Amino acid sequence: MLNLAPYAANPALSLGREFDEPPSNTRNAFQRDRDRIIHSTAFRRLEYKTQVFVNHEGDLFRTRLTHSLEVAQMARGIARTLNLHEDLTEAIALAHDLGHTPFGHAGQDALNACMRDFGGFEHNLQSLRVVEKLELRYADFDGLNLSFEVREGILKHCAIKNAKLLGAVGQRFLDKTSPSLEAQLTNYADEIAYNNHDIDDGLRSGLITIAQLAKVELFANNLAIVQAKYPKLEQKRLIHETIRRMINTLVVDLCTHSAHNIAQHQPKNISVIRQLPALIGFSSEIAEQNQKLKQFLRKHLYHHYKVNRMSAKATRIVRELFTGFFENTGLLPDEFQTYAEIDKARAVADYIAGMTDRFAIREHRKLFTVEEYL
Repeated sequence: MLNLAPYAANPALSLGREFDEPPSNTRNAFQRDRDRIIHSTAFRRLEYKTQVFVNHEGDLFRTRLTHSLEVAQMARGIARTLNLHEDLTEAIALAHDLGHTPFGHAGQDALNACMRDFGGFEHNLQSLRVVEKLELRYADFDGLNLSFEVREGILKHCAIKNAKLLGAVGQRFLDKTSPSLEAQLTNYADEIAYNNHDIDDGLRSGLITIAQLAKVELFANNLAIVQAKYPKLEQKRLIHETIRRMINTLVVDLCTHSAHNIAQHQPKNISVIRQLPALIGFSSEIAEQNQKLKQFLRKHLYHHYKVNRMSAKATRIVRELFTGFFENTGLLPDEFQTYAEIDKARAVADYIAGMTDRFAIREHRKLFTVEEYL
């Protein structure tokens, strides 16, 4: 890769895969990882897993798949600007949500509550579990056998008790060291994407308004620029022009401030990066504006009463599915029944976490609605 910084992740110097494989003649290790992720079953399911809105509520709302693609696009651009490895950032971005439950955060919270006495449930850990164990495609190993660098990027955060069980990929949480810069920047690309695109979906749904957002500094500043340049612009284009400028503000600041941090420390290689504090980040001014935007979304969108109603339904579906399968594992598909003999709760959690929104709704009907069989 041209202009790759000396401290960037280098596929030729990767910390490797759990199971040794001969290298590809046409792709570097991170390209190969990206391709395996794209062709995985879990990746295809993201099309019907949602962020905020349940899948059947509208065709234009974002799904986990469209979100992952948007994160990948953004992460590659940031990586290119900072001379980091684009293929690695893309692979991490495409895989980071593979472990998400149906029904977004409501589904995750409900499944975590069900698993409270059995080790809990966390989507980052589940994404790692998907690529390490649950994808059954290859004759020589379970999972996708991804490189260490992709796996550490997927695991954005992790409790100490869980890190102790994960071997090398969890060690940084015990040692309090940093992941690659590619992993760090993909985490920020994820945040930029979902904040700004949730604004778009929230405005489209009518749950939040431009008047409300005009009180949020980051939105207001960019709205004013658009209105000054295009005073008669229709609302649909006004929203798009404002959001694209918000994204640009955040990405440019992230690149500029991160480049400054890197220049200050002058790391010679990725090993030095791992020993330094996180170098990717916003300036203090933009970080504060971004935090206020997140607080606005939490209060006015994620806790809107209509979203709360959707979340309540999702919670009930996940809770009842878990109880039904846990009490009678004979209701599970054959492959999950086999694992349930070893770890019943985790087998049930794996099955539910892999469901799309609409599949979870159908499974719930099959289990609890008599009319399904009449």
